[in-house]
Amino acid sequence: MFFKSKEGKEKIIALYNQKLKELNIEYSEKSVETKFGVTNIITTGDSNNPPLVLIHGTGGCAPQILDSFPNLTSRYCVYAVDVLAQPNKSAENRLDMKSLDYGEWLLEVIIKLRLKDVTLVGFSFGGLISLKALEFSEIPINKVFLVAPVYIINGNPLLGLWKMFIPLKKFIKTKNPKYIKKVMSALFSEYDDFALKYMSLTFTHCNMDFSPLPLISKNSAKNIATPITMFAAEKDIMFPGKKMIKRAIDIFPSLQEVVLLQGAKHVPRLKDFKEIEQLILDQSN
Repeated sequence: MFFKSKEGKEKIIALYNQKLKELNIEYSEKSVETKFGVTNIITTGDSNNPPLVLIHGTGGCAPQILDSFPNLTSRYCVYAVDVLAQPNKSAENRLDMKSLDYGEWLLEVIIKLRLKDVTLVGFSFGGLISLKALEFSEIPINKVFLVAPVYIINGNPLLGLWKMFIPLKKFIKTKNPKYIKKVMSALFSEYDDFALKYMSLTFTHCNMDFSPLPLISKNSAKNIATPITMFAAEKDIMFPGKKMIKRAIDIFPSLQEVVLLQGAKHVPRLKDFKEIEQLILDQSN
């Protein structure tokens, strides 16, 4: 099971609901049955607008990614998806990262929502899910924006071990907040109280997947025809920006634009998210 206890899950969902309320937006929340498990989706914006599907990263949730992109509803109807086996309201089933299961799951969600010409926005692990969806079937997808995506390159494992995984293991063992703050400082360009609380609860009450992250093959990448815009974070220790851009240019023929977020760590700054959001809005025509 993903959650270690019922009490732990309740604490996380309470914080989830608090965040959703604090967004102060009009929304609807629904569950979609898929063959991989029940998936929770938060919808906001005018349903007559083109659809945009938002996919959060590891340890995240739909309200958190909605908070990063508050103005997308000016041009889109936004569907924020709770990823399976993460600290949120979707099923606890963990899919095989090496297969196309995550892509098939997302396509099933899109089909069940009856969406066409979808704009996909995937952050971090949501980037891997977006690319897996393109590998599985590009039919309902119009264009894709990837923000510090998993699945293109991996950083120096020793640096990741030293800066992130050792402090993380120490936090899981001791619950000493100084260790989770070290992890946050390695991952986040800047973080607020919600992010700190949510990550602390996640690593206390959830069984996280620390298995090696796969990389998309050149062969698979060259078959993708959907336009891709990619934002890479310069100071990302997990997926270094310049290295990511170099491989992306080499393997994706449909890559339209790349942006290096100068000085940003894996989770970009508020000003970076505003820049990303503006570029997405500019391409909505």
